[in-house]
Amino acid sequence: MHPVLIRIGPLTIHTYGFFIAIGFLTALWLAAREARKQGIPSARIFDLCFYILLAAIVGSRLFFILINAEHYLRHPLDAIKLWEGGLVFYGGMILAIPVTLWYVKKFGVNVWVTADIFAPPIAIGHAIGRLGCLAAGCCYGKAAENLPWGIIFTDPECLAPTNVKLHPTQLYESAGELLIFVALIALRNRKTFNGELFMVYLACYAVLRFIVEFFRGDAGRGFLAEGLSLSQGISTLLFIAGVAGFIALRKRHPVTKCRQERG
Repeated sequence: MHPVLIRIGPLTIHTYGFFIAIGFLTALWLAAREARKQGIPSARIFDLCFYILLAAIVGSRLFFILINAEHYLRHPLDAIKLWEGGLVFYGGMILAIPVTLWYVKKFGVNVWVTADIFAPPIAIGHAIGRLGCLAAGCCYGKAAENLPWGIIFTDPECLAPTNVKLHPTQLYESAGELLIFVALIALRNRKTFNGELFMVYLACYAVLRFIVEFFRGDAGRGFLAEGLSLSQGISTLLFIAGVAGFIALRKRHPVTKCRQERG
């Protein structure tokens, strides 16, 4: 697609980074807006988002480097080239969750109220960020010569194979995340316990990612076995965690009770 958004002399703005930034800012605005409705100071959300951003970037990059260790051992400087893509969402989540738990415990903010605040913003932020993946050509799909909606990358700077029709897996995931976002917004005012939105998000995203992985063509993302990617393995565990968390929280954290515990 268009990996470079603007290039003026030595100044280069990559489309991938632009969409990641837009996605993060959109998520931040939505989270702060909902936090005010829940009686949580916006400053707490802004601070937490800063820590989440750092953890997500570090975790998602480290995860990508680990599953492509051979390349980075030969080209160590490539590890800092974030503008070229190479962030694994699950890696960011794995590190961001404990950082978030540390923060909310430190400042006495209710964990599950906070989790529900962030669930819809994470979905829409991720949907926007995947458009950056499309522009950069990372996370590309398998060859699909007869697919009517297949896409062809022609820019030599993109990370996908060029001049071959591919499954638009970036758009599959972006569209799926958008649907999850809409569903979570619809559910938000009807939830029966705190933590419900977050657990629904975990389960829904796990299913989405598991399905999309079948159409991915970037073989370097890591595999547990033939036909089963590392992300599909994580998706399976995430789905189980989402369903188990839903059942457990429904019994222990009704909304009326948690709303009295606002931090």
